[in-house]
Amino acid sequence: MKPTLQLKLGQHLTMTPQLQQAIRLLQLSTLELQTEIQQILEENPLLEFADDHEAREASSESDRDTERNQADADNQSASSEQTSIDLDNKQEIPDELPVDSNWDDIYETTSTGLNNQNYSDDGTDSFLENQSGGDESLADHLLWQLRNTPTSENDFLIAVTIIDAINDDGYLTETVADIHQSLINDIEIDIAEVEAVLRRVQHFDPIGVAARDLRECLLLQMDAFSADSPNLENARILVAEHLELLGAHDYARLQRKTRFTEAQLNDVLAFIQTLNPKPGSSISNTKPEYIVPDIYVSKHKNRWVVELNPEAAPKIRINQLYADHVKNRDRSKEAAYLKNSLQEARWFLKSLRSRSETLIRVGRAIVDRQRLFLEYGDEGMKPMVLRDIAEELEMHESTISRVTTHKYMHTPRGVFEFKFFFSSHVRTIDGGECSATAIRAMVKKLIDNENPRKPMSDNKISSFLVKEGINVARRTVAKYRESMSIPPSNERKRLA
Repeated sequence: MKPTLQLKLGQHLTMTPQLQQAIRLLQLSTLELQTEIQQILEENPLLEFADDHEAREASSESDRDTERNQADADNQSASSEQTSIDLDNKQEIPDELPVDSNWDDIYETTSTGLNNQNYSDDGTDSFLENQSGGDESLADHLLWQLRNTPTSENDFLIAVTIIDAINDDGYLTETVADIHQSLINDIEIDIAEVEAVLRRVQHFDPIGVAARDLRECLLLQMDAFSADSPNLENARILVAEHLELLGAHDYARLQRKTRFTEAQLNDVLAFIQTLNPKPGSSISNTKPEYIVPDIYVSKHKNRWVVELNPEAAPKIRINQLYADHVKNRDRSKEAAYLKNSLQEARWFLKSLRSRSETLIRVGRAIVDRQRLFLEYGDEGMKPMVLRDIAEELEMHESTISRVTTHKYMHTPRGVFEFKFFFSSHVRTIDGGECSATAIRAMVKKLIDNENPRKPMSDNKISSFLVKEGINVARRTVAKYRESMSIPPSNERKRLA
């Protein structure tokens, strides 16, 4: 069969490069946006930081616009002009570029993206900050101590093998016999040498590391206390001989077997609770995550006000000196480059403004629906899904999803991600709805106020909520309780 050329007509949806850029900026977090802006400033000579005076004027003007918009928000009709980015509705950015083109096809600039190098707002390198926290793992921490401990070559090899067998919680996952068997082909040692090296590693920081079980871990930590410490001997007896009863919270049997008074048992339990059952968790290699709020929510004159965070992104502008050169009808390569850079700068600034407008509109819609949460806490949270905000603002759900991902709101009750305010609902007896967040708050309140001697079971909590008019099954209560890391009733039992 010969190859032939065929013409076909078809239709498909596509987005202009401007809209692609606007969507990408919309879904970036504040920290990622700052990095993106710094990258753009380095690549585009037409963009520059605004000086302090202009930044203050722009900030003041933005505050005045915010107040005017807030005053008009309550009276604004649903038919108001759409000013935000919507993927499926009419787009604000006009189509000056062909929809089948890419940004690099039009502008001779390097494609922007998140750079591995972090920058601060004033353009200085933020790698000068101390970012060492969280870089060291438990194994690295133990190996560092081992290298600073005088040992023979054989003992060093044994210790390295032991450290490799320690998990993130600090427990030894291999038996001494298995470790001895893995080394016997390389060096001539007996099992007693492995035991001796293990005891040496168990005295490394954090105390209790390399223990083979919880009993040994707690006893190792007790060895670090002075012999005259109050309740130390009683705690040794309790952990060494009655750990199973202690884990089952069977305090009645504990008192019968140890002959401790209730006051003595309370003191011993308080001492044991100061110990760390997972010593390895104190050495974490998880890097800290920094959060910069996108909007601030405050109450003024009995009215909730939503404002953009002025420090969320640097104030940038178009360099007027270079922009004036573009007006000259010069056809040189330099003039063409400046013209392309000017157009790219204008689109970038327009995308930034559209992102800010969308953020403030979504933030106001969320605050308007969750006023009771801001006033009274979790129990006032109303059920809300993405569709509710999308219909109110005449946007698509995918747009709301992008806006609410990795965006944070600073409120008098704390800093919350936008997605925190969205939750499922449970039907009430009178036909209403109650959000899952409010139910979790009720469950936690009931557990906090329960009798520690007789904790409430999931079934009893469910019955109490049903009496309050909320249809919640026992398994639903258990799911909410586990999501808050609250143990079951048999593990919550305490002495008064």
